Amino acid sequence: MPKIPRAVKLAGERHTLESAYENCRIETAKWAKTFYLGTLLMPPIKRKAIWAIYVWCRRTDELMDSTEAQNLPVDQLSARLDHWEQRTRALFNGVIVDDLDLVMADTIEKFPQELQPYLDMIEGQRMDLKKHCYDCFDDLELYCYRVAGTVGLMTQNVMGIDSAYTSAPWSDTPNTSEAAVALGIANQLTNILRDVGEDRSRGRIYIPQEDLIRFDYSKDDLIAGLLNDNWRELMAFQLQRAREWFARSEAGVRWLAPDARWPVWTSLRLYRGILNGIEDVNYDVFTNRAFVPRIGKIMDLPWSYLVSQVR
Repeated sequence: MPKIPRAVKLAGERHTLESAYENCRIETAKWAKTFYLGTLLMPPIKRKAIWAIYVWCRRTDELMDSTEAQNLPVDQLSARLDHWEQRTRALFNGVIVDDLDLVMADTIEKFPQELQPYLDMIEGQRMDLKKHCYDCFDDLELYCYRVAGTVGLMTQNVMGIDSAYTSAPWSDTPNTSEAAVALGIANQLTNILRDVGEDRSRGRIYIPQEDLIRFDYSKDDLIAGLLNDNWRELMAFQLQRAREWFARSEAGVRWLAPDARWPVWTSLRLYRGILNGIEDVNYDVFTNRAFVPRIGKIMDLPWSYLVSQVR
């Protein structure tokens, strides 16, 4: 594992580890408000690690989805991903280039990580280079694993497992890694349903073609933003699928370390609440962006705490 000094010389200036983590905190708070709220319920050492991982994932996503990236040809986007993969492999070998590398290396040292989930996430970005629609849910599930399920694997050692897990009867304990992946997939399915309107403007249709056919709703209908009964039935089906993935993750969340259960339950419940928001706008995600209001987030905190106390 990379060994990182508490302060290093970067680009002629002295950057401390704490200031680098603070930059990650600021970025997380700005771009992932619901997620950030959950991290504030964690012990400082864990929340900082989660901020670092979040920013790494955001940097990976920006390679494809930033305003700059949208104007680049495919060969340049591919080269950016190749370069990022090389940097990531180097990071896991202790090579520090900038502040993000610094906090990531510190996180990897404190909470040992496998390289593969990070490479899988980069491969998920490569899928966006090659595919703009999906024939079936099995293909979409692979994409969701790569771009979001991997986050569960990146963070599972940060979250930790309840000490009672190892002594519990084998038949009573879920596979916590599978549950972590399921939560990531549930979150990504929620993103897809919330962002249908935005994604169609980029020529991306993530709802599987087999589902469009099943509900007699065409790609052209989706591009046009057609709201009819077929669309509402299609979306109701998609929301139910996402909720099932959230349900798969719950068994694993119950076995997290005590200091991680409340924040993860909070994030899970609030993100799942976006699905309710989609229903509240009658499935019109073409002209509305579903979200959980701030007052709803605050009011959910005690309920999430109560749920977190029951295994």
